[in-house]
Amino acid sequence: MNKPLLASTGHSACPHDCPSTCALDVEIGADGRIGRVRGARENSYTAGVICAKVARYADRLYHPGRLTNPLQRVGEKGGGGWREIDWTQALDLIAERFVAAEQRYGSETVWPYFYAGTMGLIQRDGIKRLTHAKRYSNQFSTICTNMAWTGWVMGAGALRGADPREIAKSDCVVIWGTNAVASQVNVMTHAARARKERGAKIVVIDIYDNATMQQADLALKLRPGTDAALACALMHIAFRDGTADQPYLTHFADDPTGLEIHLRSRGPDWAAGITGLAVEEIEAFAALIGATQRTYFRLGYGFTRQRNGTAAMHAALSVPAVYGHWQYEGGGAFHSNSGIFGVDASLATGTAHLDPEIRHLDQSRLGAVLAGESEALQGGPPVTAMLVQNTNPANVCPDQRKVVAGLKREDLFIAVHEQLMTDTAKLADLVIPATMFLEHDDIYRGGGQSHITLGPKLVEPPETVRSNHFVVEELAKRLGVANHEGFGLTERNLIDDLLMRSGLERDFSDLAEERWIDKAVTFEDAHFLNGFGFADGKFRFRPDWTGTVAPNRPPGSIGPLGDHGRLPVFPDHVDMIEVSDPSHPYKLATSPARQFLNSTFAETEGSRSREGGPVLMIHPEDAAREDLADGAMVRIGNARGDVKLRLRVTGATRPGVLIHEGLWANSDFPDGEGINVLTGADPVAPYGGAAFHDTKVWLSTPV
Repeated sequence: MNKPLLASTGHSACPHDCPSTCALDVEIGADGRIGRVRGARENSYTAGVICAKVARYADRLYHPGRLTNPLQRVGEKGGGGWREIDWTQALDLIAERFVAAEQRYGSETVWPYFYAGTMGLIQRDGIKRLTHAKRYSNQFSTICTNMAWTGWVMGAGALRGADPREIAKSDCVVIWGTNAVASQVNVMTHAARARKERGAKIVVIDIYDNATMQQADLALKLRPGTDAALACALMHIAFRDGTADQPYLTHFADDPTGLEIHLRSRGPDWAAGITGLAVEEIEAFAALIGATQRTYFRLGYGFTRQRNGTAAMHAALSVPAVYGHWQYEGGGAFHSNSGIFGVDASLATGTAHLDPEIRHLDQSRLGAVLAGESEALQGGPPVTAMLVQNTNPANVCPDQRKVVAGLKREDLFIAVHEQLMTDTAKLADLVIPATMFLEHDDIYRGGGQSHITLGPKLVEPPETVRSNHFVVEELAKRLGVANHEGFGLTERNLIDDLLMRSGLERDFSDLAEERWIDKAVTFEDAHFLNGFGFADGKFRFRPDWTGTVAPNRPPGSIGPLGDHGRLPVFPDHVDMIEVSDPSHPYKLATSPARQFLNSTFAETEGSRSREGGPVLMIHPEDAAREDLADGAMVRIGNARGDVKLRLRVTGATRPGVLIHEGLWANSDFPDGEGINVLTGADPVAPYGGAAFHDTKVWLSTPV
């Protein structure tokens, strides 16, 4: 077969929920269809490299199961019965059901529910404009960043860090709690360059032998939820051996003397007993970073998805402060640059219409909300109508059985705007087809780097498919708020307004030529050499756990969450996790798969075939004790439920730790229930979040 002629190369940004936000070059054929997608070589962070799943994006865009017509439910929820209707009927139905719900219970009974299926600032966040204008229930978004961002800001006072491109200038790169090969490939691009050009050592800290750990010079495989203990031992050794940078601490930290006293009982022997690492491993790591000024800590999200995850992030961030690594190019730490951009999307999100008296509902506690639990509803009315965009809660939310039971309520109207028939769409009353990122205009910012990148429409969508923006605008007309500020504008109008309000002195056309804007701050600000983000400029070893302003701080109506009274005065390990017990002898982590991104790509054949199918990884010692062979079918469970899946016996795990990679569709499991049946939705201290990797389970053979 002849390859289609290449008509042009389009430029965009990856829209998916990944910190890299890669700049893309997209092949567009003479027939108007896309071909290969590549990383932009001219972008200094993407550097021409993207993950394989996005490179194969044509598999998603032209998926044979792509939704192309509005579908109304026929028969019982989840029964698979549908009839096609047109867009006018579909939008009229949503408006009618929202109005009827509002007339019965008040406006807060409607909950527009969304998240990060696209990270575009217009197509993702425009739903807020409708929410605020109609006084619907707000969403407190907790499913992803809360523990990591909160823990970072508790120490640094601002959400920024050493430019991630500096990784290439490091002599030691510490990749802590993120499988970068699977989920942030560009981290490995710059780390590999440092190794090749500078002979840098790569240290990887994680709970199993994943693809990133396999590239490490020093691999530290610890027990889940024990990262803070390792951090404390590293700092203990720094004070013990004189590798703590005392002049730096005196100038830049709040209470280094108090920290040193606190850490005297938290040496490598203590940490080894908690983490499962050998004393020699801890000492070797401390010796390496103690002798290497240009040590760069790339701190991920994964290790914070524990009930003690906020404290773990704060403890890990404290390590480069004690050693003084922040002073050097190629040194210091990074988690997210989300605090540097200064983007003002207030017109797109309808901030002017926000009423602080309207309740916020916790995104991660969807099950409790839909079950009508008074505390989750904040004493307000039940949720009886929802519009779901950019997320798949029936699959991705914790406490899945409760979520699915709630979504199946016959008194709950659900409209799902989606690209393919997800687990959530299957439970909807109405499914309306959505565009993909190359089929609409949007703009992106990269939390894992420093660029604002334009994503213009490059190809035409199917004739009967509509964007998120279109749906919000059309519902506003039907619901009587189209005359409010921010409505009646195109995506390009809103992007122009965002660029103007953000002081970026350019419009859509200008940015289309430039492709991206690098918002990197100065070296001094990135390394906090002008002071950390508190009034006194001091790093906080003694955080104010409930008083610090942070990006994910709950609204006043919710307040601090979880068992925040147990959070430590100084960096420390706290057993706020689900600890294994005789009835639940295993810890389960639900780690990302290389070929999936949350539940996205779990439907494309290329990604599915490469991943193979849902399996449970178990250590050979545990398999032998349970008398189970590789490939055996097992059931794991806890008080929340149980799931059946197949075993993979592998030394990649630790004894007592089970790993399940990827968010496979619920229907890919033998019983039609996914892995999040097992994960809990109780809020993490102090500002909420979902502890996806902190689950105790039992294991048995299926009955």
